[in-house]
Amino acid sequence: MDLFDNEILTIDVGGRLRQLRNERGMSMRALARASGLSTNALSMIERGRTSPSVSTLYKISDALEIPITAFFRLEPPKHEIVFCQASQRKRVSFPNGIWEGLGGEEFVGRVEPFMITLEPGGESGPYGMLHTGSEFVICLEGQMEYEVEDQKFQLNPGDNLLFAAQLLHRWRNIGDTKVTALIVLAGFEIGERPSEFHLTSKLKKESDLEDDPSEEV
Repeated sequence: MDLFDNEILTIDVGGRLRQLRNERGMSMRALARASGLSTNALSMIERGRTSPSVSTLYKISDALEIPITAFFRLEPPKHEIVFCQASQRKRVSFPNGIWEGLGGEEFVGRVEPFMITLEPGGESGPYGMLHTGSEFVICLEGQMEYEVEDQKFQLNPGDNLLFAAQLLHRWRNIGDTKVTALIVLAGFEIGERPSEFHLTSKLKKESDLEDDPSEEV
């Protein structure tokens, strides 16, 4: 299933919204003020009376200070040993790139490895991201740039970078060939899925281009 279709039909987004809002101790009225949506629109979403568009979910996720993928997260069983066949990896496409999970979503520990493949022009987006824990990246193919706070690092095949992930960061393909990189996130807070932040920044930019300012739900 594409998590970023214009209409979300197969996930109980309303129930998930209610859970996330209650976890943060935010009233419906407070969420309405923060998101710019009406309390009636939010109530209809929570009661499953309407399916929100992606642009509406971005407004809500910004107000809750969560990545949009938190609405679609289905927690798989956790295991102490995770074996992933290459053909069975979870893959998410984004503009000019592919994200591939390497089993961290099913592992009991606080480590989440994944691969990114970037065509020329592929990037994480203009917003940057930050999360808890540490981040390690090694470039396997092509030329990529990691920007961490106000520093830029050019990674060629075999080069790696390690940094505290609470520093604002982003990445992009700066060459004219494909980039393949392995990224490992570790030591993050329990319950956090930091790889989600690496997807939502770019996807948010694409959604903004389609946003209808008159849209309410």
